[in-house]
Amino acid sequence: MSKTISIGNAGGYWGDDPNALERQVFGGRLDYISMDFLAEITMSILQKQRSSDPEAGYARDFLPMIKKVLPKLMSDGTTIITNAGGVNPQACAQAIAKLASELGLSPRIAIVYGDDILPDLSRLQNSGIAFDNMEDGTKFAPVADRIQAANIYFGAAPVVEALKWKPNIIVTGRVTDTGITIAPMIYEFGWKLNDWTRLAHGIVAGHIIECGSQSTGGNFTDWEKVEIFDQIGYPIVEVSEDGSFVVTKHKGSGGLVSVDTVREQLFYEMGSPTAYITPDVVADFSSIKLEQAGPDRVRVFGIRGAEPTPLYKVSMAYEDGFKATGSVMISGPNARKKAEAFARIFWNRCPGPFEETLTEYVGYNSCHRSLVHQEDGNEILLRLGARAKDEKALRLFGKMIPSLILSGPPGVAVIGGVPKAQKVMSYWPALMPKTAVQPKIALFEKGEMVSEKQVNDTPVGNFVPNELDAQIATKASQSIEAALADHNKPSSRALREIALARSGDKGDTANIGVLARSQEAYDFLDSYLTAQRVKDWFQELCIGKVTRYGLPGMKGFNFLLEESLGGGGTRTLRIDAQGKTFAQALLAQKVTFPGELVQKKG
Repeated sequence: MSKTISIGNAGGYWGDDPNALERQVFGGRLDYISMDFLAEITMSILQKQRSSDPEAGYARDFLPMIKKVLPKLMSDGTTIITNAGGVNPQACAQAIAKLASELGLSPRIAIVYGDDILPDLSRLQNSGIAFDNMEDGTKFAPVADRIQAANIYFGAAPVVEALKWKPNIIVTGRVTDTGITIAPMIYEFGWKLNDWTRLAHGIVAGHIIECGSQSTGGNFTDWEKVEIFDQIGYPIVEVSEDGSFVVTKHKGSGGLVSVDTVREQLFYEMGSPTAYITPDVVADFSSIKLEQAGPDRVRVFGIRGAEPTPLYKVSMAYEDGFKATGSVMISGPNARKKAEAFARIFWNRCPGPFEETLTEYVGYNSCHRSLVHQEDGNEILLRLGARAKDEKALRLFGKMIPSLILSGPPGVAVIGGVPKAQKVMSYWPALMPKTAVQPKIALFEKGEMVSEKQVNDTPVGNFVPNELDAQIATKASQSIEAALADHNKPSSRALREIALARSGDKGDTANIGVLARSQEAYDFLDSYLTAQRVKDWFQELCIGKVTRYGLPGMKGFNFLLEESLGGGGTRTLRIDAQGKTFAQALLAQKVTFPGELVQKKG
């Protein structure tokens, strides 16, 4: 019988369910548990913390989580792998050791570090590395002296090497979300670092579970099919030596694992489907095969892989001025008319100078603009925002928000106090040769470092993307009113009836994965749901181009909407900073399609 290992996820982001780890540990024994805490902008927050306190700079939330489960983890022989180390994995390891000592335990703790290149930026630039923006080619020089965080995305190789020490816990800096999941597969099965097929399976497994309960019924289009959200089960992959795996969850836990919950997660933040690039391998998502293998069990197999690129991705954050937002609650009747009047009053009183301003009518059209029609609301949260290079320009803005309450139409309440300006950290993605920096690992016992080494076997390939035939729409072809003409046809029905969807973000680009409910629905959408149509629908939100990729094997399409998040991350003034609601807007669109498509099953 072939060997199988179990890897569970207990956290998809900093702020995820603090009890998920406890449920994974006590729900049934697992070989490994991975936890992801880091996002692009998180690194700059952690750098700030470390600059004021040399013992800070990691996800402190991890400590109370591990305290609840450490005795059980050690008795079960389960290894936790997490990037909770942030920009200071050494301090994180020492904090865990101190906590463990208080519990009368002495776990072996390994760390992966060397990804933080902020102190070495000048040296690396002088060696010839440009660090120009990998997305739009913008030169690095104008932002170089404002960089606050710079971290390489390491792959699985240093984690694999650390596993040879047989630690109870591995704490990393900026290792990829997929890297902390695939590493135990490479270690346990002895996969070679150029076995692209098996590695591609491991990367897909990591992608499915990296966002926690998003693959087990959370954030799912057909959420009403999920019988229990309370105590939702977090995902587990049972991986075979050939790389194929089953996605599941603990028996008796809440949530749902189906082909559709897994399909939605696969499309989340996908990018180009034939070139899902990681430091370890390039996975071809168009080759993925899925089948329901029992209740809450989905088998995943058939995935192609290719050699990686010779480059690491570098995530940077730089100071980019200030922003402020404030809100007033406006009640009906005529809430929309009142809100528009208040917005007019406010901006006449507070003209700037601002780099950007934004007015949003939350409860009316803040997330979806014209895409979801509504006449009025019982109440509307008027949300006002401004961005400026100088913090002083936002002081009057903050003072003017509360002044609205008694100097306009009636029925208004101020939400919170005077809004304060926040420093903006913008995202800067870049590339650098893998040969320029090597990851390091260290082992701690009882809080003391007992071993340390450099890891030199990260895979270096020469992959060059060969794009699928992709549809591209660069500008709207008609007005938003004309684009939404089908809404007024009696025969029109919501796209939701024949499709599912999931949306996410990377910088200022949003992706929307659209999944047909049947082959017949896919055939219809293939001709109807073009890049141009999506550009026309989202023209109020998407300034840049729309690219469409087709994935017929999974009956789906991936749309990339560039310049659609107001700068993305902490730069944007929008209430939906990450495009999480875009999928719902698309599914709400009224479309004329053959009625029999609704009856077809996937």
